[in-house]
Amino acid sequence: MIGTRRLLVSVVDDDESVRESLPDLLNEFGYSVRTFSSPLEFLASDALDQTGCLLLDIAMPGMTGIELQAELRRQDKRITIIFISATQDDALRARVIELGAAACLTKPFSDTALLETLRSVMNAH
Repeated sequence: MIGTRRLLVSVVDDDESVRESLPDLLNEFGYSVRTFSSPLEFLASDALDQTGCLLLDIAMPGMTGIELQAELRRQDKRITIIFISATQDDALRARVIELGAAACLTKPFSDTALLETLRSVMNAH
């Protein structure tokens, strides 16, 4: 049926606790969710072309979130990105927004902050 498809939110974070906790919460909010432990795992998946919003950690071993953002832009993939970071760095936050991210949340963030951010950025896109 048209209109019943739920938006796929992909979570890319090397922190297993984040990958375990966010899907239940996002499902409660009405989103479909896939999780990935690395940017390379996400890039190699079929979720790449299905993802409407990406919750993306900034600092990960191997390829960083910012490098994944650049790769998606290079491939002309238009995915809304919300960065999540354990670092409270205003300059970094400003940089990722300048590079095209829709938002940047600092870990730990509340369920309410995540929901409000998701609703806000998805309504804007």
